[in-house]
Order: sequence, then structure tokens, then C-alpha cells
Amino acid sequence: MKKKLGAIASIALAALALVGCGDDGATSAPSGENADSSTYVTDDRDGQTYGTVVIGAQTWMAENLGYEYKVNDSTYGNWCYGNSADGCAKYGRLYAWAAAMDSATTGCGDGETCAASSGKVRGICPDGWHLPSRAEWDILLAAVGGSSVAGTALKASSGWTGDDGSDDYGFSALPSGDRTDDGEMSTAGLAAYFWSSSESAAYRAHSVLLSKGDERARFLPGSKGSGFAVRCVKD
Repeated sequence: MKKKLGAIASIALAALALVGCGDDGATSAPSGENADSSTYVTDDRDGQTYGTVVIGAQTWMAENLGYEYKVNDSTYGNWCYGNSADGCAKYGRLYAWAAAMDSATTGCGDGETCAASSGKVRGICPDGWHLPSRAEWDILLAAVGGSSVAGTALKASSGWTGDDGSDDYGFSALPSGDRTDDGEMSTAGLAAYFWSSSESAAYRAHSVLLSKGDERARFLPGSKGSGFAVRCVKD
């Protein structure tokens, strides 16, 4: 039943002739013209601080979440890219969908349909923030000019070697890559994948892909066992 998203991503990336690499730090302030670099949120659970940015009617984190999700004091379903602290410092953490949804609280996981995904779900996000639904991602893409140009508008203005974005709104997306179901980490420098809280099937949930060489932002049915980045949106 499960299929590796890495294979799906590889096909998509190959078709688009995507190449590149990432370089920015995970704790940099938002830099777009609409970003307020004095606006931050501190996660009381671990003290990490994130830049925030208002885009249209929404307030988003301007950096990938880096909270280490644990169940019974053991790290569960989240990783640093390359299994190194440098990967977390650069890109934040990669989360399986169950971890992104806080499965210990919501019961949402791989192979289980999840009623929680039909409404606002805090998931892994700090208090006062939540994991964006597919509909909330749609609102964001519309606010930056539509999905056909959102890739360029949302990518960071540095870190995508040879193909930086315009970062017009301070979202500052970095090419944080992914982790496949079988533990292979790939596509850092090539792409950024972000979870939504909305399911597409028992083993898949809607995810957003920003790719090297592609102006678009695209939705993919991500395998729930894969590790993707998380951006939280304010309640």
C-alpha cells in the first residue's frame, strides 16, 4: 500500500530538470518586502524563536519548525536532514505526517483516516498556531499571485544556488528536501516539501512542493511516512 514519495518526487523533479542546493540558516529573520523582521514568536516548549510574516489575511512562520517531537520521552517521527545537527540548524526538522499532526494526541497516523484533518489542527505547532490545511495553503498561494508563480514568490532570495526565489513576501522557503519512507534523505537543494493537515487517502496527505527551476507551487499526495518540513500558521 505504501509507496515511496522519493520515487514520485524524483519523477516530478526529473521532468522539470531540477538542480540546486541550499545554504541559509533556519533561524534567519524574514527578508521579503512585506516581512516585519521585528516580529517573532518563541516556542515555550523549547525556547526556539521564529520570524513571522503577514501575507494577505494570514500570519505564517517565516522559518521551518524545529521542535523535536517526542512520545514517552523518545524522539518520534522527526529527523534532522542528513541526521546531523547542521541539518536542523539549516532547515528545521523533517516530520512524518503522524508527528506533524501530533498523533499521540489526535490519533492521526499512517494508514488511519483522521477526522481531525477536517478542522483546525494544532498538531506539532506551538500554542496559538496550527498546521495549515490544504485550504489554508490555497489561500496563501492565491495571496502571492496564484500557484503558477507562487514557487518563485515564496522561495528564499538566497540558498537556492543558481535559482534563488524573489521572496516577495518574506516566506523565505529553503530547499529542505525530504526523507522517504525507507529512511533515504534526498532532494535537499532541489526542493522544499511542506505538510498540510488534510488527508488525501489513508496513507497519503496533501503536501506542497516548491522545486528548483519551477515557478509554480504544486500539491502532491505525500506518503504519510515521508519526512517533510512544517510551516505553522497563526490561529
